[in-house]
Amino acid sequence: MTEITNFRGEATPQSKATRLDAEVSALIQRVGERVRRARERKGIPRRVLSDMSGVSPRYLAQLEAGEGNISIGLLQRVAVALDHRIEWLVGEEDPWNSDALRVADLFRSSSRDLQQAILRRLKPEPAETLRGHRICLLGLRGAGKSTLGALAGQALNIPFVELNAEIEEQAGMPVEEVMALYGQEGYRKLEAQAISRIIATHDSMVLAVAGGIVAEPETYNQLLGHFHTVWLKTTPGEHMSRVRAQGDERPMAGNPEAMEQLRSILTSRETLYSRARAQLDTSGQTVEASLAQLLALIEERKFLG
Repeated sequence: MTEITNFRGEATPQSKATRLDAEVSALIQRVGERVRRARERKGIPRRVLSDMSGVSPRYLAQLEAGEGNISIGLLQRVAVALDHRIEWLVGEEDPWNSDALRVADLFRSSSRDLQQAILRRLKPEPAETLRGHRICLLGLRGAGKSTLGALAGQALNIPFVELNAEIEEQAGMPVEEVMALYGQEGYRKLEAQAISRIIATHDSMVLAVAGGIVAEPETYNQLLGHFHTVWLKTTPGEHMSRVRAQGDERPMAGNPEAMEQLRSILTSRETLYSRARAQLDTSGQTVEASLAQLLALIEERKFLG
């Protein structure tokens, strides 16, 4: 999978930086407007809100004017003082007019039985029906997704698909060019579209996805709901050595802290990867041994019926 070029941050293209600056500015304006409206609805003078939150009147005035880049900690203080959820102040949904937020609040306060009934109503198809015979291999680059996915598809006589290959076909250019032209946001949109297209056209398959997909909540939930997900695990050292064995020295190039950064990535994603329906540790295993274990897991868990 084309995923790791190195474990450093890269320079942000000017066009993307300009777009991000505009989005940040819009967020600051939205937060300021939400705070002002919430304070006025409750009839609380700014001075009183300052006393309640511990945020200075001057800072509150800047915030409400859309000029204050407030920290999360201080914004939480303001939210608590206004008896608001912090997400009401930062989210795109207007807390005073949003049916989605009102439904979410009612859902949170309802009984467990009612919540389950609502979920069944909203998602009437059984989970196994939604997943079909689709298998998705998760994990950071070097875990064995491409190698084992291709071999498993061949052994099971079902298609094997690399998600990045689908994205490249859709975009008409390599993933690296997609990232350069459209940035991470553009790539993620194409990624979500490719997954939807795969779900619509394949009932039985093995899919290999990039490791960072688990950090995109909507896309990852779509994978979890429509695929039998398997987390392929290995050690940081094996991740790195396997990538280098493929002839790719970029992860280590000019970056002495690459291994430590890789460990940090694995640690930060562990909770997300663990949401997969199954796990397979490929550490210290030959390809043949890992393939046999993967096929046995698929059979044992009846992923293909």
